[in-house]
Order: sequence, then C-alpha cells, then structure tokens
Amino acid sequence: MDLVAIRNKEAVCNSLEVAEHFGKEHRNVLRAIDDLRETLLKIERPSKKFIPSKRKANDGQYHRLYLMNRDGFSLLVMGFTGKEALEWKVRYIETFNKMEQLLAMKQTKVYQETRAYQKEIRKQEADTIKLYVEYAIKQGSSNAARYYSSLSRLADKAAGIECRNHATLQQLNNLALIENIINQCITNGIELQEPYKNIYCTCKDKLDQFSRIALIS
Repeated sequence: MDLVAIRNKEAVCNSLEVAEHFGKEHRNVLRAIDDLRETLLKIERPSKKFIPSKRKANDGQYHRLYLMNRDGFSLLVMGFTGKEALEWKVRYIETFNKMEQLLAMKQTKVYQETRAYQKEIRKQEADTIKLYVEYAIKQGSSNAARYYSSLSRLADKAAGIECRNHATLQQLNNLALIENIINQCITNGIELQEPYKNIYCTCKDKLDQFSRIALIS
C-alpha cells in the first residue's frame, strides 16, 4: 500500500494511516490537526495543508479524517519522537518525494504521449480478451469472465505496477509491451484453435519470461 497518494494533482497522505503507523489514537490525531488548522487560520486563509474528508467504516458509518500534503504532514509529526517515529518520518518523506517526482513527470509531453499510447493498446487488449472470453465459453468454461481481471493482474505484476495511476514512464512502456504480448498470444491461440486453458498458460509463461528479462535489464 502506498503511504502517499495523488489527489487533485497533489501528493497527500491521510490522518488515519498516519495515526496507525505512528502508534497514535486517530481521535487524538484529529484533535491535533483541528488545533493546527485553528492556528493556521490566523496566518493563512484558507489553509491547504489539511483537507477535511470522510471514510466509510465497516459499520457502514462515515467517519471524518484529514488528507494532508507534505507541509501538513511535516507540521503534524514534528513533535512525534522515538526510533520508530523517525523511521516512519523517513519513509513518508521518501514516498512524498517519489509521488512529487511522478507528478512532475506526468506533466511532460513524452509521459502524456506514452500514456495515451498505452491506453490505446489497453483498449485493443480488452477487445481481444472479450473474444477470448467468448471462445472459452464455447469450449465449456463456466468462469470465463474472470479472465479480464486475471490477465490485468498478470500484466500489472509483470510491469511491476501496484497502481496504474502511479505508473512511471518505464512502467507504462513495459505495460504497453506486455499488453501487446497478451494480444498476440490470444490471437494466435484462437487462430490455432488451442484449448482456452492452454492459451492462458501461454500468456502467463510469456509474461514470466518478460519479467525475468526486464529484471535482468
């Protein structure tokens, strides 16, 4: 799980996860942020360091939390002490750096063109998988629809992607190659009238090979 996410083109973390990682009660963290916001109102109007939000709990009720940018996080944890607290501060700062670098990369022309190309390949892949699902159903598969999510997970894993919205330029390039591989495997398998399970295994083997080669590279 990423410690920091991208929301409205800004890197943010949330108060609940901060509380859990730093060993604090969330209600106490909320109170500390409330106090900080009240103080900040005397300095800046409005403060963008802490953003009120909500989360849906297991009981179905919505509970409040805060999203915070790097500045808000720094203000909040400034007084947190101890070896573990320091380790979490370092991890959060590193992740903020990573996400801010990704945000900067996303503004470049080459990233935007690569993302557009990958989306087009993804659309072609979705059409191919649709044909594959129909092919598998004709051969007696009762759970053919699961291949959409299963092949997507295989592709993300091979590209080293946990979240496509957080993919780097290199990961997008790899993902486009991987989705082309899936397209080709399925198309060839259907043309040769191979059993649908064999086609899936071929896709998986090809992606495993890609992962090993990419790792060596």
